Amino acid sequence: MSVRLRAAMAGLPAYVAGRKSPDAIVLASNESPFGLLPAVAAVINDLTASVSRYPDMTSTRLIEAIAEHHGVNANQVAVGAGSVEVVAQIAAAVVDAGDEVVYGWRAFEAYPIITTVVGGTSVAVPLRDHVHDLDAMADAITDRTRLVLVCNPNNPTSTAVGYDALSRFIARVPSDVLVVIDEAYHHYTDPAAVPNALRDFADVDNVVVTRTFSKAFALAGLRVGYCIGASEIITAARKTQVPFSVSGLGQACAIAALGEEKEVRRRATLTVAERDRVSRELTGLGYDVPPSQANFVWLPIGDGAAGFGEHCAAGGVLVRPFAGEGVRVTIGLPEENNRFLELAAVAASNRG
Repeated sequence: MSVRLRAAMAGLPAYVAGRKSPDAIVLASNESPFGLLPAVAAVINDLTASVSRYPDMTSTRLIEAIAEHHGVNANQVAVGAGSVEVVAQIAAAVVDAGDEVVYGWRAFEAYPIITTVVGGTSVAVPLRDHVHDLDAMADAITDRTRLVLVCNPNNPTSTAVGYDALSRFIARVPSDVLVVIDEAYHHYTDPAAVPNALRDFADVDNVVVTRTFSKAFALAGLRVGYCIGASEIITAARKTQVPFSVSGLGQACAIAALGEEKEVRRRATLTVAERDRVSRELTGLGYDVPPSQANFVWLPIGDGAAGFGEHCAAGGVLVRPFAGEGVRVTIGLPEENNRFLELAAVAASNRG
């Protein structure tokens, strides 16, 4: 082949999605197990014919709805096909070739992919006890750093940093370096332990917060995410969005989902209760389970991760192994979680 690809492509890992199977319990992708919100189902029934037409490219009604929901101006909101695309839009807006992007590792696996695609240089700072080491991340910032990514709660380790630590960290970041706080799992957090960055850091110009409709709002398949920040940054991020990336159906369903906040919180409460039960059961089986603030738990079982994943798959449950590191297990319905726990008990006894 005579076409020359970028050298960075040779070492760029492909994003690995959670496995799917119609014959298995799927606890691999951090989805909501409860199905569509009632208002969203009604919208889908009404708007199926609209998919033959281009959507509103500027997502005007959706942006206005998000702005009203959070009490901000519409010019502070940008949207994209899931919060992962929004992070990519932000990176494209601020990172030039050779600029550095600092993030904890392991964190969301799209971060190094996004960094490489925009031509940046990854600075991956090891976690400490499965939690972001914010002091080390601040120390890693140099004159070449343009972007810092903080996944809070962190995917896949489920842990979160508190307000005091995050506030001190943001104060150490130079004002010309953008901090993105990725809050995809915000609805599952304990508000006494985990900050609401949209509220707590709203007046910090170099902080942008991303959220998604994929998790608690149960719209993973429609791909809608957003960010909120200073209008100058948002204007730049909007320019980098792929045209029409948020479908008309996605926009309408996201607006409807915002009106279901009470039901969303009820479902999140059920998930948190199940998460805590699963964590206790796993701890009782001898597993090390970091305290989770998300809709999943993390099992840092190192070299046993791949084998544990295959053991669960053979038993009809799909989890998300990270070879050599650990396994992420989404919290499903009680009966689904019970089946996983049965398999985890067998694995623990075989290991012992």
